[in-house]
Amino acid sequence: MIKKKFFTRIIVFLIILRLFSFSLPVFADNTSGPSQAQLEQQLKDIEQEITNLQQQLNLTTAQKNTLANKIKQLKLKQSQLNALIKQTALKIKKLEGNITAAENDIKKNDIHQAGLKSQLEDMLKVANRSDGQFLISLVSAQGLSGIFAEAQNYLSVSIGLKNIVDELRQLKKEIVIKKNALEEQKNDADNLLQLKTIQKQELVNNLGEQNELLNQTKGLEANYASSLANKKKLAAELKSRIYELFNTGKQINFGQAVEIAKLANRLTGINTAFILAILTQESNLGKNVGTCNRPNDPPEKSWKVIMKPTRDQEPFQQITAELNLNPDTTPVSCPMKDKKGKQVGWGGAMGPAQFIPSTWMGYKDKVATITGKSPANPWEIRDAFIASGLKLKAAGAGDTENSWWKAAMIYFSGSTNSQFRFYGDNVVSLTKRYQQDIANLDN
Repeated sequence: MIKKKFFTRIIVFLIILRLFSFSLPVFADNTSGPSQAQLEQQLKDIEQEITNLQQQLNLTTAQKNTLANKIKQLKLKQSQLNALIKQTALKIKKLEGNITAAENDIKKNDIHQAGLKSQLEDMLKVANRSDGQFLISLVSAQGLSGIFAEAQNYLSVSIGLKNIVDELRQLKKEIVIKKNALEEQKNDADNLLQLKTIQKQELVNNLGEQNELLNQTKGLEANYASSLANKKKLAAELKSRIYELFNTGKQINFGQAVEIAKLANRLTGINTAFILAILTQESNLGKNVGTCNRPNDPPEKSWKVIMKPTRDQEPFQQITAELNLNPDTTPVSCPMKDKKGKQVGWGGAMGPAQFIPSTWMGYKDKVATITGKSPANPWEIRDAFIASGLKLKAAGAGDTENSWWKAAMIYFSGSTNSQFRFYGDNVVSLTKRYQQDIANLDN
């Protein structure tokens, strides 16, 4: 009898010891602290540089419109864009560190959770055995002290079991919260990578504008003044800008794009130039509508891989079926990748307006009602322009620059998060440029 009681107590002691050893809190590895602090300082320095360049640019823009000043503006803009690209790269690097730490923390918690589950199984076995033997142990116990000891053993098992269950529930909640936070961080990283791509393209465009200006004027002030005055020539050049749609060889020129945007303006009330600016930012007015899921693309570029399974794959199949398109060969956007080539976020945006399938499902019927043509097609430029107008209107776009900025930011990231402000800033800048281009076309 003494050996049996001793053995029972040893089991309970070992289980309780295991409980407390496994219940130690798990913390994320913050050994990268100094590196993150260094990144913070670099970000502050580059932000100050960007501010200084913007002040210089504002002064130059306010000066007389001469060839020398125009060249100076373009060079300042190039310096600013280079600084913005560096700033975005630093933000990405900082976020990558946070994502790695978060992923490691979740892995540790998953291991901890598996240990708790195993511990729970052991405790349940002991609890079941204790339930069956408790009364027998009480009857067999010698005196009140023996009865008390057996009751304490049973109570210890019950309390240990409750503690494990409570800890397991809390840990599950924490894991869900951490996984949701990780998903948000990955979305931010995806947005920053897209932003970096846009900034690099804007730098290329800026350099091209500078080279074109120098070629046209031969560096002579008189030639620059003459080109400014030659509105007819400028209008002809604007109209000749060609945009290829849907990677099928179909083309429209800038003048045709403006007419479609004007139609979208009449139907949705959104500023013509603003719609053009959004479409330019998203896909260069339809020229870049996706480099994934095309015929002969490798399997890793398939919609089944690059689209978020729980959100976009089923809607994409429905959209392509309604339009009699092959889901396996219809181009969509690729997901962004980090410097290691790892996929960040999800791809699958469709057509000139770059709607993801799940978002398009909320607009296709509205577009069809407006156009009288069903089903609406996200790869058709008219439908894309109208859908963009509707989405921008829902985001609060009006007649002011501030409303354009806010609507553009929401269009891009679903919020007005200031770390992505370049997108909104650039859309407003493009809108102003297109307003002037449209005025030159109409004159």
